[in-house]
Amino acid sequence: MQRTNIADIVKNEEKEVELYGWVHARRDHGKLVFIDLRDRSGLCQVVFGPEVAGAPDLRLEYVVHVTGTVKARPERMVNEKIATGRYEVSASKLEILNTVSQIPFPVDTDGYDINEETRLAYRYVDLRRERLKNNLVLRGRVTKFIRDFLAERGFLEVETPDLTRSTPEGARDYLVPSRIAQGNFYALPQSPQQYKQLLMVGGIEKYFQIARCFRDEDTRGDRQPEFTQMDLEMSFVDQEDVMRVNEEMLIALVQAIAPEKKIQEIPFPRITYREAMERYGTDRPDIRNDKNDPNLLAFCWVVDFPFFEKSDDGGWTFTHNPFSAPKPEFMDDLMAGKNVSDILTTQYDVALNGFEVGGGSIRNHQPEALKAVFRIMGFSDERVQANFGHMIEALGSGAPPHGGIAWGLDRFIMLLAGEPNIREVIAFPKTGDGRDPMMGSPAEVDRKQLDELGLEIIKKIKKS
Repeated sequence: MQRTNIADIVKNEEKEVELYGWVHARRDHGKLVFIDLRDRSGLCQVVFGPEVAGAPDLRLEYVVHVTGTVKARPERMVNEKIATGRYEVSASKLEILNTVSQIPFPVDTDGYDINEETRLAYRYVDLRRERLKNNLVLRGRVTKFIRDFLAERGFLEVETPDLTRSTPEGARDYLVPSRIAQGNFYALPQSPQQYKQLLMVGGIEKYFQIARCFRDEDTRGDRQPEFTQMDLEMSFVDQEDVMRVNEEMLIALVQAIAPEKKIQEIPFPRITYREAMERYGTDRPDIRNDKNDPNLLAFCWVVDFPFFEKSDDGGWTFTHNPFSAPKPEFMDDLMAGKNVSDILTTQYDVALNGFEVGGGSIRNHQPEALKAVFRIMGFSDERVQANFGHMIEALGSGAPPHGGIAWGLDRFIMLLAGEPNIREVIAFPKTGDGRDPMMGSPAEVDRKQLDELGLEIIKKIKKS
């Protein structure tokens, strides 16, 4: 006999089934023992008579194999709170597959009242709760929808490297020392930005990836040192083309995956950066008409961003991305390095309920335009060549006009799930300060490993 998923007992009345799962609840009524049995598909009630050996020994979260017959429950005993509530399984055999010494916390609640550090330390138990399971199911459905949607429109999913070169693009890089080339380092990618542009140079034309990204940022509650992007790039397009395909995908995704949600306005409103700052005081405005409606999704595009802003040292730095192109009417100013504060970029961000969930731009596909950006930022020709020579050379080899976007997938799923932070939609997240209490990382490594890498640890003395 094959295993039956618990959710499928409703199709098997008066048939014998074999169920596997965890003891979710237990009630001892003398001669009869009742349990709620849980697998990923759902819950059902199982009844053990005195003839079934081992039933009195069952405890919460024991892992069991049950053989029994599906019976309709009496009308007065129906449990409308669960999908299988009109049926129960009359057990004929019980096999205890594993016992439990101690459970750190209950899993039959939403878990919000449990200390998060404890939940993360025992994440493999925490994941058993219904809410987190549903979040991971939602995440899987969203990523599958994205893949299907883009594949149907000619996009090719391409994986890009996780070991790359450190370049000055914004946040600090996570560095990976090379054992073979001691004193040299790889960097983990903050995004696949350069690689996806190089794919456009390579003639791929339509690329996407569910991409892992890494940023060594200062700690903050809703940041993660590693996170996931929906990353997309297209050739021979303008700003309207990229925005259109993303808006269509977001609308179709919500309608298919979260039909209970209502999109406030279609097509998405467009707000300039200046208007957003003047009206809302932020470039990720919350434009919901009713902020008390948890099922209301108010998307909007924010456009016409300044290309540059003043850096801490008084020079110029990019506001979003050094590879962005200016709006066409500002290209002459970019090339001449004049009226810098007035130059607007082709950057477009999509905001949702006060969060930025995506951002992209049309890129500079001509090498001299990219060089002009770095000149304005004060980079010497030598520094540009050292850090970005490969990009300059690639753009000079026949690069098509191209542009793209990246969504913060964790944040988007958080909003769809109605969760308070992104850690609730990530299977194994870090704490707000970048620690993994379950694995005990970051952690020291053996002296031998450091010697192989040619590294010496110098510990800073903390000032009292």
